[in-house]
Amino acid sequence: MKTTLALSALAAATAFAPALATAETVQLGPRPYYLIDRMADGELKSKLAACAKGPFMHTDFSIGHRGAPMQFPEHTVESYTAAARMGAGILECDVTFTADKELVCRHAQNDLHTTTNILATDLAGTCVKPFAPATADKDAVAECRTSELTLAQFKTLQGKMDAANKKATSLEGYMDGTAGWRTDLYAAENGTLMTHAESIKLFKSLGAKFTPELKSPSVTMPFNGFSQEDYAQKLIDEYKAAGVPATDVWPQSFNLDDVLYWIKAEPEFGRQAVFLDNNYNDAAFDPMKPETWRHKMEDLKAKGVNYLAPPMWVLVTAKEGKIVPSVYAEMASAAGLKLITWTLERSGPLTTGGGWYYQSIKDLTKSDGVMFELLHVLAQDVGVVGVFSDWPATVSYYASCMKLK
Repeated sequence: MKTTLALSALAAATAFAPALATAETVQLGPRPYYLIDRMADGELKSKLAACAKGPFMHTDFSIGHRGAPMQFPEHTVESYTAAARMGAGILECDVTFTADKELVCRHAQNDLHTTTNILATDLAGTCVKPFAPATADKDAVAECRTSELTLAQFKTLQGKMDAANKKATSLEGYMDGTAGWRTDLYAAENGTLMTHAESIKLFKSLGAKFTPELKSPSVTMPFNGFSQEDYAQKLIDEYKAAGVPATDVWPQSFNLDDVLYWIKAEPEFGRQAVFLDNNYNDAAFDPMKPETWRHKMEDLKAKGVNYLAPPMWVLVTAKEGKIVPSVYAEMASAAGLKLITWTLERSGPLTTGGGWYYQSIKDLTKSDGVMFELLHVLAQDVGVVGVFSDWPATVSYYASCMKLK
């Protein structure tokens, strides 16, 4: 029954797709205007305010990060549909695999306990770590993986907002952890999960392009004869089978070997492969000090890497009370690398520094209006070619106003 409902939802989502292809149907809602109202007075605020009546366009500069997960369950038909309606020209399916080696959209192979209702279903018994409530000295725990389920089992689940209350002493409390600045309003009867192949069909129908991310497996590879190379190749093969041109696909990975595999084995797709740089995991990493970086920019370029995607804070710094490009951003551009960044609208209110994504400019981050100031520097001074967002309307508004394609 659930599979039938999922297919019906997919059919319903694709039914309105032709209407989404026109500028007249891009719907941004009130949030961009809210953010502009909170900006400091100046040239940028005046420019953005003057664009209030549009027109607003679908733009490749605006990338739906797992869809529109600020308010919709990530990696679902509903989330992707919302992102496309908000003008996102590129949509992301994070890709992992099931026990029968089928590719599905999920941020991690082991996140089903926080992103779906699995713990409240009969499939809870498949979890590698069953739910255990919090105690006085230990957090609540659970771990549920797609690699423990067949595709048929996976498709019976429902997506929910990605969250868990680790202090909960009950299953209901654990599953009810959505941040206050997000919402469960659109999760109660929705959350249609998708295979990677279904995401390709849906995105095509929405007029959007593709940026799949090959996620690191939680299981040891090879998995039942399925090697890392097989995994990387299968992702590309599903675009080829759907007749999608390589120019519409930006495959991503934090694993440089995956990117180099695509460059060698599938050069047309490899030309747009995106290396998600996770230098930031190193304690010594400093975007202002090249000697702390794992890779030299010119070496990456020499290996055939054309796109580099670090988090936003890596690309900027604060100087004399202004947001300016970091040394990392300057050297990447000098090496001929195109930059994509992540993730706007993932930090909640910015009145107290913005948290992890704003750490390099925390002293300048005192208002939600800083979001557009940062976006402007990323676009105009750093020169990024795309920005991931959990609520694409903000980036779509900016891109349409500045006439970015």
